[in-house]
Amino acid sequence: MLRKQAAAALTLTLLTPHLCIADAFLPPQSSVATFTHNHRNSKLENSSMSAASDLRAELLELIGKNPEGHKDATVRSHFASKLEAYSQAEGADPSDVIFAIGQTVFGVDLPPPAKKSKTGAEDAPLPIVDFDYMKAFMKEVFLSYGVTPERAEVCSDVLIESDKRGIDSHGLGRLKPIYCDRMDDGILFPDKPIDIISESDTTALVDGNLGLGLYIGPHCMQMAIDKAKKHGVGFVAVRNSTHYGIAGYYATMATQQGCIGLTGTNARPSIAPTFGVEPMMGTNPLTFGIPSSDDFPFVIDCATSVNQRGKIEKYAREGVDTPRGAVIDDQGIERTDTDGILRDMVLGKCALTPVGGAGDKMGGYKGYGWATTVELLCTALQSGPWGEDICGVDRATGKPKPMPLGHFFLAIDIEKICPVDTFKKNSGEFLQALRDSKKAPNGPGRIWTAGEIENDARVERTAQGGMKVPIPLQKNMKALRDTRPGLKEKYVKLPFE
Repeated sequence: MLRKQAAAALTLTLLTPHLCIADAFLPPQSSVATFTHNHRNSKLENSSMSAASDLRAELLELIGKNPEGHKDATVRSHFASKLEAYSQAEGADPSDVIFAIGQTVFGVDLPPPAKKSKTGAEDAPLPIVDFDYMKAFMKEVFLSYGVTPERAEVCSDVLIESDKRGIDSHGLGRLKPIYCDRMDDGILFPDKPIDIISESDTTALVDGNLGLGLYIGPHCMQMAIDKAKKHGVGFVAVRNSTHYGIAGYYATMATQQGCIGLTGTNARPSIAPTFGVEPMMGTNPLTFGIPSSDDFPFVIDCATSVNQRGKIEKYAREGVDTPRGAVIDDQGIERTDTDGILRDMVLGKCALTPVGGAGDKMGGYKGYGWATTVELLCTALQSGPWGEDICGVDRATGKPKPMPLGHFFLAIDIEKICPVDTFKKNSGEFLQALRDSKKAPNGPGRIWTAGEIENDARVERTAQGGMKVPIPLQKNMKALRDTRPGLKEKYVKLPFE
């Protein structure tokens, strides 16, 4: 799925001056270098896939060499013929987003190939891989890049925790396209020092030097917790970091040590301000962790935007309209035409709206305010960049460039205010009362509190013996195993081979 989404990101990079909107809809991997890596890795697969891989690469090259090609009849015709050949080639992916690009950008209404129905791998049950095995594999990948053993252990723990919680978008699925490919591109560094710029008993400003956010985050959250344990409160601001995984990991670190935790991070611009149409802020999660007497803490970890592209693609598959207020175009129109929205996302003519939707009728200014709050706490204390400066692509050359992100971490030691067991009892009773409250007659018959769905996923996945590994991620694992030094000897045969 990540490779498929990357195609849309490349198209967006080439066809619109508003590149930064890409982060809202796709994993931030929209560089020609990323596609070079992906094409190279595809050659590691069997020869029956090579024709499809080559045709796909030619389609991407055609887009790259003709940024205005969707306006040129000759280019459109050339694109159409290549897309048709790709659709008929052995190994063409039926759900490849390049078919959507053909339809919405180049006007090529060509049905994708049908999935295999009898013996094709697409129909086979997905393999389940043990969590410990998967974490060890990810750790070995980080070690192969020169990450120290201590840091590799922490980085792999952040990623596997995401998969345990059922947040598949931020676990194994991010290993290659977000972390490995960026280290390959030289815009993220495997073993940079973490510098303390200023510090007091309760606060600190830290510079991550564009190292792995997966390690910078846990390091700085622990700093905040240690300060809180001594002085009641700890706050750490971070500059020059990189993608730090699921924000809920850090809030949970605090709850596990008897603290209330709060964290946030900025990202590439994707949200338009209320009554605006230009992407200005990232999807900026504002994440709280609160201990409770339940088997799991209360952890609210979500973006400050209404929707992301993946949800709108789901609407398209279902043939339904996008809810009004989730997307706004550059003319200020709240769009509901799902197919048209997908087209204009690729062309950079739409932006996400904050929680509450466009305008102020449903309180969109509230989500806008929260997104702004996160952006301010990630930039003002740090004198950090925002907007164009964290787009991830050099406008002059089209090459990837570093994305220096800001984070913040707050910990409050509960014992400095009241006994932690009393706090847990109080919070647990209220949360249980919410779950026990009257259910909607047309609802699912259950009320959840934040963190409960993730706990359900953990219980279910542990019972089944681990995590399912989709075919695109199997391919990523094979590519990393076959190309990273030392991995082929340790992983001669992966569980799904």
